[in-house]
Amino acid sequence: MQKAPTPAAKPAPPRPDASATDIAAIRQEGLSGRQLRMARRVAQKHGLEPSSDYDAVRLLRLRGVDPFQRANMLEIVAAQEASGKTPVPAKKNAKAELPQTVSPDQKETLPSTETLSPAERRNAEIRKIQQELAQRRRRKSLLLLARLMVFVCLPTILAGYYFFAVATPMYATKSEFLILKAESSGGGGLGLLSGTQFATNQDAIAVQSYLTSKDAMLRLDADVGFKSHFTQDWIDPIQRLEENPSNEAAYDLYQRHVEIGYDPTEGVIRMEVMAADPDTAADFSRALIGYAEERVDNLSLRKRANAVEDAEQGLRDAEDARREAQERVVRLQQEGAMIDPEGRIAALRSQINTFELQLQEKQLQLQALLDNRRPNASRVDGVQGDIRRLETLLEDLNGQMTSATTGGDSLAEIAIQIRLAEGDLATRDMMLSTALERLDQARRDADSQARYLTTSVEPLRSEDPSYPRAFENTVLAFLIFAGIYLMVSLTASILREQVSS
Repeated sequence: MQKAPTPAAKPAPPRPDASATDIAAIRQEGLSGRQLRMARRVAQKHGLEPSSDYDAVRLLRLRGVDPFQRANMLEIVAAQEASGKTPVPAKKNAKAELPQTVSPDQKETLPSTETLSPAERRNAEIRKIQQELAQRRRRKSLLLLARLMVFVCLPTILAGYYFFAVATPMYATKSEFLILKAESSGGGGLGLLSGTQFATNQDAIAVQSYLTSKDAMLRLDADVGFKSHFTQDWIDPIQRLEENPSNEAAYDLYQRHVEIGYDPTEGVIRMEVMAADPDTAADFSRALIGYAEERVDNLSLRKRANAVEDAEQGLRDAEDARREAQERVVRLQQEGAMIDPEGRIAALRSQINTFELQLQEKQLQLQALLDNRRPNASRVDGVQGDIRRLETLLEDLNGQMTSATTGGDSLAEIAIQIRLAEGDLATRDMMLSTALERLDQARRDADSQARYLTTSVEPLRSEDPSYPRAFENTVLAFLIFAGIYLMVSLTASILREQVSS
């Protein structure tokens, strides 16, 4: 009996890339139960025998068929309607019978009835995620609380312990003073002290800068003993200076214990001095006010002194010039042997005019005598003698007049020099008068530019300590530590986000 020929084995289709057809990779795609059932139906339609729903997806992909294509799904639905098969509704309280994955060596290929439905599995996964989120939130809350305790609460507690139990009480002495300017009254005398914040603004700022300088601290230490007061053993370590402190360390402490503020709207300088002893604080404040008064007095002293010195020097120069001009006038008068050369010249001119008139009269008289037929010889001789004498006198006078009006040593030249010298003397007199007025004005300006410091609030000894303010300082420390922690946390989170992105 011959055996029936065995059908030749079909060649296996070529396997594509293993990463796309591997069942493990298909499991990781997160396909729903409906999609897996649809894949099994499409595989049965194409005559395939998959061992599981995932195997059905794998076999369809090997044939190049997309089990989730809409056209394939419509063909399956149409085939079911043509065969008259309708889906059977699930019974109430029945277990979900979904197709499950089975291994090839198992004989039973029916889907398991103990597997959860997709909705229940999704709910379970959601509950698991919520639990993980809650645990993570609790863990972060605990970490946040621990960080707050370490970086905020613990430093605040230490600060509060210092302010309430360790810090040395400090006594504060407050004082206020103003810088006023002296104004001149209408009569030229010193008027009432008056000054505004605009007139003494720069002076107040200069005084404030000086009181907060190292020079003022060194002077206070030399006069009252600033360093020795804060090196005492009973002062707490934070506010205490070490033995033989440096000027820089003492100046840092000085800036913390001497507070000076200037109000430009009122022109008032407010000063608060703190010390471990109330009497010492008052002494420090009085010493600083004394330094401020000296500084105010010296602010415009150089300017006022220079102005007065310049005016006095100008007066001395004017007096010397006037004396020289006056000596020159006297010397010229002595050289001319007369006090008034111009008067002498005028007298000569007057005499010459008089004698010329007499000469003209004698000449007329002589002419009248000569006009007679038989003139009297004696009278003619007398008139002619008078004419000769008058002419001789006029020649002498004209010679004196010529010598007085011409030449380097003439009276006219001397008169001109005397007039110039007298004009120079008058100018020097005017300059001397101006120098006197300038000196008087410089002295008035120097008086008006003087600055005066008046203390409106005297430094008094305090009975109760003003510092430390334990509660306020503790709250401030908490806010500072919280702000620092917040800024550091925000910076770290921003950097972490930037690095992760």
